[in-house]
Amino acid sequence: MRSIATVAIHPYALRLVQPWRTAAGEVTRRRGWLVRVEDHAGRIGWGDHPAPLPDPGDETTGARLAALARPLRGLSPKAALARLVQSPTTIGVEGALLDLLAQQRDQPLRFLLSQTAAATVSVNAVATPATVAAAVADGFTMVKLKLGLAPWDEEVAALHRLTLPPGVMLRLDANQAWSWDEAVAVLEALADLPVDSVEEPLRGADPTQLAALQALTAIPLALDESFNPLAAESLLAARPVRRLVLKPARLGGLRATLALAHRVQQAGFELMVTSLVESAIGIAATASLTAALDPAARQVHGLATSSWLAEDVAPPLTVQAGRLFLTNRPGLGLHPSAGLTATGVYFGDASGL
Repeated sequence: MRSIATVAIHPYALRLVQPWRTAAGEVTRRRGWLVRVEDHAGRIGWGDHPAPLPDPGDETTGARLAALARPLRGLSPKAALARLVQSPTTIGVEGALLDLLAQQRDQPLRFLLSQTAAATVSVNAVATPATVAAAVADGFTMVKLKLGLAPWDEEVAALHRLTLPPGVMLRLDANQAWSWDEAVAVLEALADLPVDSVEEPLRGADPTQLAALQALTAIPLALDESFNPLAAESLLAARPVRRLVLKPARLGGLRATLALAHRVQQAGFELMVTSLVESAIGIAATASLTAALDPAARQVHGLATSSWLAEDVAPPLTVQAGRLFLTNRPGLGLHPSAGLTATGVYFGDASGL
C-alpha cells in the first residue's frame, strides 16, 4: 500500500568542527529535527527541519511538527502534500513526503522536481582567511567568507593579504553589518580583488539605499536573510540588487522555493541557493532542488557545508573539486543512522489504520 502508516519526529544536536560565527551570533551545535514517514510497504521518507540560525529552537518545535505530521497517516504522500500548507514550519514534513513519493515512483527526488535536473551541483567552499588556501587546494574555485565580525578595514586588509591563484573568486557575506559609509568604503577597497559578490552589505537597508549602493559598484550585491518572500513582488519589480540568495528552509520548503525561483529568474535576477548548515538529509533535499533549478550549472551555490559538522545524521553527499554529487537512488537516497532513529516520538502503526 502507498498510504502513510507511521510518522515520527527525531531531534538532533550535531557538533560543529568549529563555531559558526556571523554578525548575528555564534553556533557550536547544529540543532534540528528529522521527520520520518513510512508507508505500508516499508518505504521510509526523511525530511530535515533545521532550527533557525543562530537560534537553537526549543522543545515545542518537535510537538508542532508532530501535530502537523500526525493527521497525515492513512493518506498517500501526494494527498498529504496537497493538504500541507507550505511554510517554514512545514519544511521537514514536506521533505519527508517528497522523499517518500519519489521512492514510490522509483526515481531520485531531483527528477520529481524537474526531469532535466543535473546529477551534480557546483558549490563554493566556506572558509576563513586562514583556511582559504586549504579550500583552494581541495579544488574549489569559489570561496565564501563571512565579514562583519571585525572592523571593516581590518577585514579588507586580511583579504588583500590572501594569495589567490588565477580563476579563484571570493564570495563575501557581511550579514547586514555595515552602515552606508562603511559599505561604500568596503566596496571601493574591494574593487581590485576577484570578488564574485557581496551579500547583505547594509544594516537596515531599504530598496532605495540598496539600489544606490549597487549603482556605485560593479560587484554584484545580493540579498539573503533580508529577502522577504511576502514582499517579493515589489522587490522583484524594483530590482535594487543583481542577485538573490534562496534558502528553502527559510522560504517554506522545496516546492515554494521552486515556484519563487522561477519568478526571480523571470524578473532578471541572478539566483543562488544556499543551505542553513542543515544535516545530510537537509543538504540532499536542497541539492536536489538546486540540480532541478540550475541543470546547466550557470551558478555556484552554497551547499558544501557538511564538512562543518563533526558528526551527522547520515553519510553526506560527496563534494569533490567544487562539485556536489547527487545519488541516483530513489528519493534522497540517504538513510539516517540506527543510533538516531532508535529515539524519537512515533505516531501510528500499520495495524491501527
